[in-house]
Amino acid sequence: MQATRLPEQICRKTYIVLPAYNEGAVIARVVRELKRLKCQIVVVDDGSLDDTYERARAAGANVLRHVVNRGQGAALQTGITYSLHQGAAYVVTFDGDGQHCVEDIPKLLLPIHENKVDVVLGSRFLGSTENMLLSHRLLLKTAVVFTRMVSRIQITDTHNGLRAFSRRAASRVQLTLDGMAHASELLDQVGRMHLSFTEVPVHVRYTAYACGTGQRFLTALRIVVDYLFGKMFA
Repeated sequence: MQATRLPEQICRKTYIVLPAYNEGAVIARVVRELKRLKCQIVVVDDGSLDDTYERARAAGANVLRHVVNRGQGAALQTGITYSLHQGAAYVVTFDGDGQHCVEDIPKLLLPIHENKVDVVLGSRFLGSTENMLLSHRLLLKTAVVFTRMVSRIQITDTHNGLRAFSRRAASRVQLTLDGMAHASELLDQVGRMHLSFTEVPVHVRYTAYACGTGQRFLTALRIVVDYLFGKMFA
């Protein structure tokens, strides 16, 4: 599928941040797909034990590296901070496992470029999914209810890694939870700082590879515990 063309003034100011841990099998393909947009690609190798770093760099990404595995939240914050230091006007977060679609990125960036909102969140439940297991759907729906109750922010999708931020919003967001609980922490901050936001429909592909690296019930339980502890001591 051909990626929607973005205006050049948006592309040259957009940094797409990919947290990656042991994604050597797919990261080069993901980077090559993203490069069609002519944006800056930033891969944060979060202490991988495979060749993620080498493959991402060979594919043309700017690659940062954590010496040890710290977690997706820490990798995202590293990438966001780097992008801001490089002068990014827009920051997009994008999963490194290939489940997101490059074609959805323009839909996230245009509302920010038009000064309508500060943050755009991708929602698979407003959009569509491919090969999504019922158990995973139920788990994510439960997470949405939990987030609405705790964060008081009305969203339809919680743990979707496809998001876009204005420079102002990216500068204000500070992820302190290193692991997967960062997704709920981020929404907390959007609500608490009164950053304007909207959701847009996106498509998520659950390949065999992506499913193999996805969340399970015990992982989800740990996310809840990490998030609540982080909220207590914030």
